[in-house]
Amino acid sequence: MLLSNMELLATAPGGVAKLRELILTLAVQGKLVPQDPADEPAAVLLQKIRAEKDRLMAEGKIKRDKPLAEIGEEEKPFDLPQGWEWVRLSALLQKIGAGSTPLGGREVYVSSGVKFLRSQNVWDEGLRLDGVAFIKPETHARMAGTVVVANDLLFNITGASIGRCAVVPSDFDEANVSQHVTIIRAVLPEINAYLHKVLVSRHVQQTVMDVQVGVSREGLSIAKLGQFLIPLPPLAEQSRIVTRVEALMRLCDALEAKGQLEAAQHVQLVSTLLGTLTASTTPEELAANWQRVAQHFDLLLDRPEAIDALEQTLLQLAVRGLLVPQDPSDEPASALLQKIRAEKDRLIATGQIKRDKPLPPITDEEKPFELPVGWEWVRLADIADSRLGKMLDKAKNSGRRYPYLRNTNVQWHHIDLDDIKEISLEASELAEFRLMAGDLLICEGGYPGRCAIWRDPDREMYFQKALHRVRPRGGIAVELIAIALESDSRAGSLDKHFTGATIKHFVGQALDRYVLALPPLPEQSRIVTRVTALRRLCADLRQRLAERQSVQARLAEALVDSVTA
Repeated sequence: MLLSNMELLATAPGGVAKLRELILTLAVQGKLVPQDPADEPAAVLLQKIRAEKDRLMAEGKIKRDKPLAEIGEEEKPFDLPQGWEWVRLSALLQKIGAGSTPLGGREVYVSSGVKFLRSQNVWDEGLRLDGVAFIKPETHARMAGTVVVANDLLFNITGASIGRCAVVPSDFDEANVSQHVTIIRAVLPEINAYLHKVLVSRHVQQTVMDVQVGVSREGLSIAKLGQFLIPLPPLAEQSRIVTRVEALMRLCDALEAKGQLEAAQHVQLVSTLLGTLTASTTPEELAANWQRVAQHFDLLLDRPEAIDALEQTLLQLAVRGLLVPQDPSDEPASALLQKIRAEKDRLIATGQIKRDKPLPPITDEEKPFELPVGWEWVRLADIADSRLGKMLDKAKNSGRRYPYLRNTNVQWHHIDLDDIKEISLEASELAEFRLMAGDLLICEGGYPGRCAIWRDPDREMYFQKALHRVRPRGGIAVELIAIALESDSRAGSLDKHFTGATIKHFVGQALDRYVLALPPLPEQSRIVTRVTALRRLCADLRQRLAERQSVQARLAEALVDSVTA
């Protein structure tokens, strides 16, 4: 059943990792390979281990071990097959002990010498010696109790990597280990390979999580590790289990590599096909390319990142005038700009607004594509008024307080109202910083350029200096500005407008000079309507994909339960 369903498990979310876990679980429960009644039982193996341990103690090669507590029935997490035995880990070992770190910290490390293994060198699949530390031979000589030899098992007992376990290769020379790593040395080297499978299985890893101690950092004592219960099969069956596990793990490696290859191929396919859409220069060419892409929707849109790529493509098509058809009877954007300029001049002449500063002409380098007939390149300040919000004066706590938005409240497409703070405002500042329905809020810092539209005409709300408020003129669709900003942000082209080496900011002057393509007014409405509809379609696709993946994950879990039951 396991082999026949490996493809289902592997393609479920996180499937290969679950598959590896399942293989090890079946292995340590005696369900991976058949038992052979002719095998010498584990009880006899334990007698041989005990005899060898007594011999080593009598010869003074190892210390006398302390008696171990009997294993109660209530401690046994599952039933074992005939011929298996429950045993505490220490009963199988001639050595269990953590290393130590020599005094002096990093100063004791040298460019060559004896290897000094730390937790970052210990991985379940083996030792990783890239960047390994070295200590001097004389330091090594003073740390005889922490010497690692070939075929030892190393087990991390602290930190984020707690529970990782590596087998030291048979051709290994020697090394020392830090205090974060425990040396586990079996009495009989023949059980090493199986013991490693048990130590990295969920059975032991869950025990590690259950018994670890430490408030600020995870930790596991040597004493508790030695008490861990090990399901011990006959020696012959151990060999069959190890062979089977390693074969299945190689199959997992192949499935994982296949998945990664397919993922890379999928990204390339999505990029290529969607790239044909954005490369279209006319609505007719776009329609032909769209038909080609639509034939492969089932293949393309089976991953969340592919739906994200589709949505980004739709935004690019929208800002380039390729998402909806042009109507020659629409009044061109140039006429709209003249009206906005005339109204601005009137307000300046009557003293209602200040005279605006001249903006530099838009250069050819700032125009990333050819515009449709009737469109115009504009700077944001040509079509909208923007300003930063109220400076947050922490020293000013008197007076009436009002709700306000921060950049953490402004997410793409929506404003999060779960955590609203209050700010002190003078009566003379209320009109200046109050939001009106249709205002576009743009993050100045934090996530510069991220924006959302304030929609509530009735709720009283203000905004702080971390946000720009943008109000378009002449009836221009505020959604169009938001679409342009998001398209450029996703494409990475918005970054060039930011200042700051490490912490980026979208300052007011850069925002005013931001260049976008302006369609005729009626076409703006058509674009916004189409983008809204297509966004809903993308949201539906994500929901259906999530539901499908959830069903797949439940099927995989049910299969795991049926196999391990």
